[in-house]
Amino acid sequence: MDKIVERTMLYDFYGDLLTEHQRNVYECLVFQDLSLSEVADLWGISRQGVHDLVRRCDRLLDGYEQKLHLVSRFMQLKASVTEMHDQMASYAASRGDRLPKELEESYHRILEEL
Repeated sequence: MDKIVERTMLYDFYGDLLTEHQRNVYECLVFQDLSLSEVADLWGISRQGVHDLVRRCDRLLDGYEQKLHLVSRFMQLKASVTEMHDQMASYAASRGDRLPKELEESYHRILEEL
């Protein structure tokens, strides 16, 4: 998985487990793409402090995933739903038909809710 996507997903699932300060600094560096110096100036800490804090957050988020597996379960569920949709569409196509509108809508609704 791409590192940026991985960081984003881990943060989406486990970010609330970080302290408010950790979340603020992490969001500035990772999501707002500010430099270490900009984040350090913004929060009144050193560049090294920002670097260390973000590395600590990454380790914490990775550790939560190692214990809880929420992101991997989410990815597996999403893949299973997509596979099921593809198999139903293939079956319908083999009969010269298309999936009913209700099934297509359900599929898209499930993906949105995930």
